[in-house]
Amino acid sequence: MLESGSVADVRERAMETFWGPDFGALEREDPEIAEVVLGELDRQRGGLQLIASENFTSPAVLAALGSTLTNKYAEGYPGRRYYGGCAEVDRAEELAIDRAKELFGADHANVQPHSGSAANMAAYAALIQPGDTVLAMDLPHGGHLTHGSRVNFSGKWFHPVGYTVRRDTELIDYDEVRDLALAHRPKLIVCGATAYPRLIDFKVFRDIADEVGAYLMVDAAHFIGLVAGRAAPSPVAHADVVCCTTHKVLRGPRGGMILCREELAARIDKAVFPFTQGGPMMHTIAAKAVALREAALPDFQSYAHQVVKNSQALAAGLASEGMRPVSGGTDTHLALLDLRDTGVSGRDAEARCERAHINLNKNAIPYDPEKPMTASGIRVGSPAVTTQGMREGEMRQIAGLIAAATRADPASVTGAAALRDVADEVSALARRFPAYAQVGVPA
Repeated sequence: MLESGSVADVRERAMETFWGPDFGALEREDPEIAEVVLGELDRQRGGLQLIASENFTSPAVLAALGSTLTNKYAEGYPGRRYYGGCAEVDRAEELAIDRAKELFGADHANVQPHSGSAANMAAYAALIQPGDTVLAMDLPHGGHLTHGSRVNFSGKWFHPVGYTVRRDTELIDYDEVRDLALAHRPKLIVCGATAYPRLIDFKVFRDIADEVGAYLMVDAAHFIGLVAGRAAPSPVAHADVVCCTTHKVLRGPRGGMILCREELAARIDKAVFPFTQGGPMMHTIAAKAVALREAALPDFQSYAHQVVKNSQALAAGLASEGMRPVSGGTDTHLALLDLRDTGVSGRDAEARCERAHINLNKNAIPYDPEKPMTASGIRVGSPAVTTQGMREGEMRQIAGLIAAATRADPASVTGAAALRDVADEVSALARRFPAYAQVGVPA
């Protein structure tokens, strides 16, 4: 007889009431995919995840993602569905909406977008018409594909005008933004970036948008988690619409979300469904609700502030190794490093680091002389390693490991040996701060 309240008792009751991920079933039914799942877990546990857009969700988020909520089709919105049997998923979506509104102080939240790009597309659809002018950050200067790239819907359906960063400071030139806005009279101004390490002055963008009669959309995909943790200023009071992802620093499931003013709520909702999407992913929406609750806890604020401290320590450590931080450093979760003084391209640095189990990405730097697939820089981020519990001391160690891996030419015997040595040190560090550590199992 189990003692009431014991761990075993809780587990037994959970087995009776919750039908969640059963790895044994997967292993029996599809051993090849089971092998992929285990291989990816080993990869995440065995290396350093420094890609700025990646993080580790909590087990609670994973449990919601792997739940039977995935079976429910729920086109529409809570209380206004096109299918019956939606009472429970309505509760999940209402919780996610309420938590998002409270966490960010927003009038309205739509938690259905499948991704950050889907959220951006819906915002465009709600605010402007095909052919309208959009002013946004140039992709080579840190912007995103959905900010006007010619290969993306944003560049094919709209008329993009790109602003840049200054050559001398590598910071946004707000005077240039205003001059371009006055010259082109855009219907929409977008601020936000994927490889800009500094804080953005949302009030200046708001003033420029008001001056030319444009909507202001903030793409907060990368930094919304810092906003949630009070480690970065909020754009919500300044923007007409804020689009974001629910992963990255926010540490939720892969997905998107839109925050907006009350007067735009109906337009945003119609742009998400039925204009750009069909049935929402209710298991993902439930997982978003879990992540939003976690982000409202005091521990998350400590985490978000540590993310910034770690990013700054990592950038400083890499600077001491001869890698120049673009704009002189970072205020956020990511840093962009210029490798030209090392004589190694971003592509080669990424490949060498990967051989040493360090995952980061090559990245163009402002005014980069190289093609994007070669790139002169790398982008590093601190969200995942901070989730593992690492702090500034480990960031300095990681900087040395990145530098050693980048300098090691795998085509030479000494270089290959150096990469093996780095990989061993990376593995030892990862074991000290395990991802998804098993309870009762020593690291």
